[in-house]
Amino acid sequence: MLLFSGVFFTLGYVMGRKEFEGQVRAAGLSSIEWRVLATMHDGGRLTVSQLAHEVLSKQPTVTKLLQRMSEQGWVALQADPADQRRTLVAATPAGRRLVRPLVTKARAHESAMLSTLAASEQVALKKLLGKIAGR
Repeated sequence: MLLFSGVFFTLGYVMGRKEFEGQVRAAGLSSIEWRVLATMHDGGRLTVSQLAHEVLSKQPTVTKLLQRMSEQGWVALQADPADQRRTLVAATPAGRRLVRPLVTKARAHESAMLSTLAASEQVALKKLLGKIAGR
């Protein structure tokens, strides 16, 4: 599973979303832009439909968003060589630089939220959130 996926975003929504979203806005990103860049920050590539699933959004919404993010230089879009009907998405170096400080803060935020739980409880919570997120 990706580090930042539907489970992570569900956890963030349930616990402390507002305080972290203030940091996201201060960085100049919308909530969904943050989710896209956080999901893509490790340099991997996903199809638009996979990305929409991971960021808990509808594909047409993500498609429009990615066009804008591409124009800003935050993501790169390319046709999938295996299937020209699909588009692959990757964060650009500029997109990764923009989101890197937020990823660090998000990891710390998640760790703080989960610190009162035993490791087995953390695993159980993530599994349950995975069910909620439809994974």
